[in-house]
Amino acid sequence: MVYRPVGEVPEALHTIARPIHGEQDIDRIVDLIANKRLVLLGEASHGTHEFYDYRASITRRLVTNHGFVAVAVEGDWPDALRADRFVRGQSSDDDDAAAALGAFERFPRWMWRNDDVAVMLSWLASVNAEQPEHKRVGFYGLDLYSMHSSMKAVIDYLGDTDPAAVARARQRYACFDHMGGDPHHYGLQAHLGIGPKCETEVVAQLVEMQLRKLARSGRSPAGDAWFHAVQQAHVVRNAETYYRMMFAGRSASWNLRDTHMADTLDLIANHLGDGEPAKVVVWAHNSHVGDARATEMGDSGQLTLGQIVRQRHPGEVALVGFTTHEGTVIAADDWDEPAQRMRVRPSLPGSWEELFHASEISRFYLTSADMRRVIGENVERLQRAIGVIYRPETERRSHYLHARLADEFDIVIHIDATRALDPLDPIEMPQVTPAHELPETFPTGV
Repeated sequence: MVYRPVGEVPEALHTIARPIHGEQDIDRIVDLIANKRLVLLGEASHGTHEFYDYRASITRRLVTNHGFVAVAVEGDWPDALRADRFVRGQSSDDDDAAAALGAFERFPRWMWRNDDVAVMLSWLASVNAEQPEHKRVGFYGLDLYSMHSSMKAVIDYLGDTDPAAVARARQRYACFDHMGGDPHHYGLQAHLGIGPKCETEVVAQLVEMQLRKLARSGRSPAGDAWFHAVQQAHVVRNAETYYRMMFAGRSASWNLRDTHMADTLDLIANHLGDGEPAKVVVWAHNSHVGDARATEMGDSGQLTLGQIVRQRHPGEVALVGFTTHEGTVIAADDWDEPAQRMRVRPSLPGSWEELFHASEISRFYLTSADMRRVIGENVERLQRAIGVIYRPETERRSHYLHARLADEFDIVIHIDATRALDPLDPIEMPQVTPAHELPETFPTGV
C-alpha cells in the first residue's frame, strides 16, 4: 500500500474537494448518486447530529425527486415496523414521531430515538399523507437482534389467522424456553454443547411460512401483514445462528449479520418493486456501508453490507461515507452504561481525518475517482470508527482501522467539527437492555 505524508497532500486536496456551503451543494451530491438503485449512507459514529442531518437531506431529495420508496436502517425489523406504520398513516396508537420510535427500547436507544430521526419520520409521514397507500414510502429495519420480539410477532400473526399453525410455532419456539429469556446464554450453551440447539425448529418454522406464502400464488388478503410475518420468521432463524456464532469468532457472526442485512435489503426492494426491484436508501455505520475489501476488515475475512450489494448488483449501488476531525458525540463508556455527551478527540496523525482537517475546508465532499487521480491509487491511511461505545483512552486500538478510502466509498463527505445529536430520552438516565434481548450492535459496537 501507499502512504502519503500529510504535508504532501492538502494543497492538492483543494483541487478536488468540493466545499459544502448550502442546499445547492447537497443537490450536487444527490445528482452523483440519484441514478443508482441502492444508495447506502454511512456515518462515522452512531451519535453525531451532522451525519443524521446530512443523510436526511440527501434522502428527502432522493424520495421527492428520484423515485426512492423506502428507508432501511441499521435497526431491528419489529422496532422499525412501528415507525413504518406511523409514516404510512396506519397507526392508531402513536400521535407523533417520537411516540412511533418507542419500540426502540434497547441500548443504545439514542441511536434511533433522537430528534433527527423524529424529524425525518415526521417528514415521511407528511409526504405519505399526500400519496395513495400503494405509493407511500416505507421505513424498515435491517438487523437481526430481535429474536424474542420477532418470535412473538410470528405467533401473534398466526394466532389471528390459523390456530393450528400457531400451535406448531409455539411448540417449535418453545425450544428456547430453557434459556430464561437470554439469547446470550442460549448461544453460549449451544456453542459448548451443554444445551439444546434450536436450529432445526427455527428453520422448520421459516420453511412452513415460506411454503404457505408460495401456496398463496401471490394472493395477499392481509396486505403487508404476511410479508412482515415471514420476515419476522427469517429474523428468528438468522438470530438463532448469530447467537451461536458469537462464540465461534467475530468474523463468522459479523459476516452472518451483514449478509442478513443484505438479504433483507433485497427482500424489501423486491417486495416494493413494480416489476423490478425498487430504489432504497440505507442508513448504517461506515463499517457496514463501506466495502470491506478496501479495509483491514476484509483482510481478516470480514464482509460488509456495502461489499455484498456491490458484488450482487454491480453498477446499481452508491456507497457514501462520512468523516469528522473533532467535536462531541453521544456514546457510552461500556455496554448498557448511561449515554454521555463526550468530547471527540482530534484525529490521529496518519489518518484520513487528519488529512482532511489539514485542508482547512470545514465541510466538503470528494469522489473516489478524484481521490485516485490526485491523492493516488491504493493510498492507505487510518480511518476512525466510533460506534455506541467510545473509549478515548484507547482510541488507536479501539476506534481506528486501515482503509483505502477511494475503494471503500464512492463519495466521502467530511465535516471537520461535529456535535452530538439530541436524544429523545434524558441522557443522564441509565439505558438498561431488557433481559430477553441483547443490545443492538452487540458485541462490535457498530
